[in-house]
Amino acid sequence: MFNFRKIAIVCTVSALALGGPLVPAGMASDQPYSPKVGQDGKDVVWVPTPQALVDRMLEMGGVTKDDYVIDLGSGDGRTVITAARLGARAHGIEYNHDMVALSRRNAEAAGLSDRATFAQGDIFESDFSEATVITLFLLPELNLRLRPILLDMEPGTRVVSNSFDMDDWQADEQVEAGGDCTSYCNAYKWTIPAKVEGQWRLGDGELTLTQTYQMLAGTLTANGETQPISNARMDGRSITFTAGDRRYTGQVGADDTMSGSIEGGGEWSASRQG
Repeated sequence: MFNFRKIAIVCTVSALALGGPLVPAGMASDQPYSPKVGQDGKDVVWVPTPQALVDRMLEMGGVTKDDYVIDLGSGDGRTVITAARLGARAHGIEYNHDMVALSRRNAEAAGLSDRATFAQGDIFESDFSEATVITLFLLPELNLRLRPILLDMEPGTRVVSNSFDMDDWQADEQVEAGGDCTSYCNAYKWTIPAKVEGQWRLGDGELTLTQTYQMLAGTLTANGETQPISNARMDGRSITFTAGDRRYTGQVGADDTMSGSIEGGGEWSASRQG
């Protein structure tokens, strides 16, 4: 498989798993490790993400000092280090131990070892559930393997991917690196949605929701009348939908409740049934 990327759940996975150069048994190389673009790895080849796109990806993910950024397949560490420069706590997971060592040296040289950390490991056997932002640069089939794991993360987690999408999971946003970037210059962002499919008691009525990723459909029954909802979607824990000529906005709590306001005046609240 191939990996095209390089830099820090903002969905950039830098260079994923890489393989180091072979050294004859019993001989140690005196040369400092220098990765080669296109070198083989566990799941992909290594291609660094242009710095311009790294910057755009982290901007896209809204990275601040309050975030914990995890880069899946962190390669030479540039995404992790860039996130740390923004004040975030950042961590890279990389399969190639030489790349991990290189990343740690790069972080130390930048004076960011306290906020930019790296671990050698397989991303599919690693726990990255505490991240608030995930970045990656993986092939489409790897993105699809990650997708169910990502969708189980905390609602509101942002995922940013260099170049490759998530198949039928429509991205919330897409950007280009711009400038002099000539290859692998696009990025996609998703925000993990709260899971709201099912029956909800809304006052004396009922809100019925079906959910496909962040997109919603369903009906609202009130005063004995049932009408379809439209323009309905999730953005993390934020929910919006229209029923009739009334626009509902609200927040989904962790306790199977949701509440918010109605455009034009009024409040609403609902609780999950069953």
